[in-house]
Amino acid sequence: MDSFAERLNELIVDTFNSIGKMEQQTIRRFTKINLSISEIHLIGAAAKGAEKGRTISDLATELEITLPSVTVAINKLIKKGYAEKFKSESDGRVVFVKLTAKGRKVNSGHEYFHRNLTRNLSTQLTEEEKQVMIKGISKLKEYIDDRNEILQEKLEAKGIK
Repeated sequence: MDSFAERLNELIVDTFNSIGKMEQQTIRRFTKINLSISEIHLIGAAAKGAEKGRTISDLATELEITLPSVTVAINKLIKKGYAEKFKSESDGRVVFVKLTAKGRKVNSGHEYFHRNLTRNLSTQLTEEEKQVMIKGISKLKEYIDDRNEILQEKLEAKGIK
């Protein structure tokens, strides 16, 4: 690996880990909770359903995890008081999840963290640096999305979803 690739790899991995750590610390500091980042992201996904709620399948698809994993995680959030489940009025087999007031508070803190992070970072950059950063991160995301699509196709070709 050339020196640029080594440094880029180091920066991507370290940045990903640092953001996760910062996110966890910020949420705990402001909300006095003990939730994992995975649980916080599940709360964020559930929040998209607002009062209507979201199905377990919707959450599993968005987060790309199995239905049983989502069910277990949601049940933990329910026990902790962050979410609730209810059955569809039109089809009793369909279960919806929505956040409680406590869950909505956590989600608000999580959204604030992301807005604050990007707002504070952008104040430290020149206009040129902002454009270069957007272009670079866009290319990184495009590459990762393309690779994920190729990997998914290979898995599906082997009968793995």
